[in-house]
Amino acid sequence: MTRVLLTGGSGFIAAHVLDILLERGHSVVTTVRSEEKVQKIREAHPNVPTSKLDFRIVEDIAQEGAFDEAVKIDGLEAVIHTASPFHFNITDTKKDLLDPAIIGTTGVLKAIKKNAPSVKHVVITSSFAAILNPHKGLYPGHIYSEQDWNPITLEEAYLNSSNGYRASKTFAEKAAWEFIEKEKPNFTLSTINPPLVMGPIVHYLNSLDALNTSNQRTRNFLQGKCKEEIPDTGVYLWIDVRDVALAHVKAIEVPEAAGLRFFATAGKFSNKAICEIIRKHFPEYHSELPSVDVKGGDYPEGPIYGYDNARTAKVLGIEFRSLEDSIVDLVKSLKSVGA
Repeated sequence: MTRVLLTGGSGFIAAHVLDILLERGHSVVTTVRSEEKVQKIREAHPNVPTSKLDFRIVEDIAQEGAFDEAVKIDGLEAVIHTASPFHFNITDTKKDLLDPAIIGTTGVLKAIKKNAPSVKHVVITSSFAAILNPHKGLYPGHIYSEQDWNPITLEEAYLNSSNGYRASKTFAEKAAWEFIEKEKPNFTLSTINPPLVMGPIVHYLNSLDALNTSNQRTRNFLQGKCKEEIPDTGVYLWIDVRDVALAHVKAIEVPEAAGLRFFATAGKFSNKAICEIIRKHFPEYHSELPSVDVKGGDYPEGPIYGYDNARTAKVLGIEFRSLEDSIVDLVKSLKSVGA
């Protein structure tokens, strides 16, 4: 059993991380933004004692010193940092995206070094956004792996919100690795870099209006928003939320994970494929789905980039779920909150 601090425990990925940590016998303290979130999570785990599941409230992770008190936990051995700033509107790229991502990430590392000397390993949720090279488009012939870094510049970050998001993920992860190199703390670091994350929601924390971006495309199919045309897929790589959550947990359990990035992806998908899975398994939504001859949402005609997920499979022992299993379970979970 490991004593683990999980930041942002009510998030889409983190809620699954929490379940897996508890299932595997770990003792968890999780940060959330409000007492309301504490109550929701407690009510969902009524038989788990405080010794196994406890809470710290951190209202704003972008504040300097936000985690200084939260990490003061007796016997704390590992930290899984999934928390990311929450904003309704992006009006200022630096203030709303860059600063919170970088300060939130370096802030938790500083707090651990200063106040939690017993911590041996830290895992941070990064993103394919920190790997992808947006200048290359479909990048035919290229195989993306942990060796790749998004070359985005600070100037490019300010051009639009998409660039701002990718830059925030890239700069935050780079800042984490630089911290390890310069500060030489007692703990090691691993990062998990998923592309689009799909799969079932933890229903007591979610509504149809509060879905993560990746799952919104499935919700939109169910609500009849794509009848005339299936939207472009965008990024053609995905992973199931339960697989990426398990990757986070295995990264604190497997000593060989120390010091590594993990490009966690199950492979390629398309919006059209999602539509066809829903059509196959859920006849009750047929009237909301685009008809079979509606255009859009398929793979491009030419070749696109490949991927190398061997490190995640080999080092962490992850066996990736199929797109079909993931979407079927997602739709069932969306039905549970009124889809």
